[in-house]
Amino acid sequence: MVNSNHRYDTRDELVIWRLTDGKPGHENQTLGLLNSLKSKVKCQSHEIKVSNNFEALFNIFTATWPLGRNLPLPDIILGAGHNTHLHLLAAKRSFGGKTIVLMKPSLPVRWFDLCLIPQHDNYQGGGNYIEIKGVLNSIRPTGNQKTSKSLIMIGGPSKHFKWSDSGVIAQIYELVKQNPYIEYILTTSPRTPESFVAAVRRIKFQNLCIVPYQNTIKGWISAKLDECSSAWITEDSVTMVYEGLTAQVAVGLLNLEANKNSRVYRGVESLVYQKFVTRFDFIGVYKKSLLPVNGFSEADRCSDWLLQNWELQQYRESKPIIFAPQASSLA
Repeated sequence: MVNSNHRYDTRDELVIWRLTDGKPGHENQTLGLLNSLKSKVKCQSHEIKVSNNFEALFNIFTATWPLGRNLPLPDIILGAGHNTHLHLLAAKRSFGGKTIVLMKPSLPVRWFDLCLIPQHDNYQGGGNYIEIKGVLNSIRPTGNQKTSKSLIMIGGPSKHFKWSDSGVIAQIYELVKQNPYIEYILTTSPRTPESFVAAVRRIKFQNLCIVPYQNTIKGWISAKLDECSSAWITEDSVTMVYEGLTAQVAVGLLNLEANKNSRVYRGVESLVYQKFVTRFDFIGVYKKSLLPVNGFSEADRCSDWLLQNWELQQYRESKPIIFAPQASSLA
């Protein structure tokens, strides 16, 4: 059942509904795919905030979804985060369109038209899905990087790695010391221990500037990546690693002791094995392998798959497809 009341003609534009749950990480994923589609086709998008799963369940059974009233009928409905899943199904049942989940869903994959599932989840089931490297993000590289600048991004304790203030600081100290002609900008995250911040401030190098995350604004990381030719990231910060790769800067890892059974650790090791990233070492071997990965854009790869397989060419502007899909159960 599709409710088509109070609709207007949008046949010349792709209509995308983006469901958001208020979590910046999830919203960054859907925004990455949305922006990639917008760079290639004529489309309009509508952001819809969702929260109440019980209400969404009721909407599925009644084929009603009030949040979609007065909006043009969707061609695509995007969502990331468990709180969007039932709303995706409710919206589709009431108004049509194809659903895309940007993660391994808590519900059966076959209930959605497409799922973008991180490779490190090692999904082996059925349904329509594309296996992606890491998670999508909204980074769009401009090529303005300067070889004299590098960004250091610090995470913190997690269930996947054992954190060590002294271990990370020793690597940072040696990195900055070995490269006196590079300007390093170090920033933290909400997970970074205060003890680390206090200790790292005792490192006195003219080429090291410390900017705690509390002193940054939205979009600061993206802007800095656009200025730098490399990024050094503690390996627990997987999202930052993929943001660095998407920004097409050379990505180095600051090493931590890992939980070897962790799916996140396995994903990081896969990046090292494929030479997408390099690990810091005190001898300086990393200097030979610290190189950018040109063309790394999972958002573009996924949007290209949609253009090729979901008959969206009618909305296409005169822009070429850049990347072809490489890992997909639908290929």
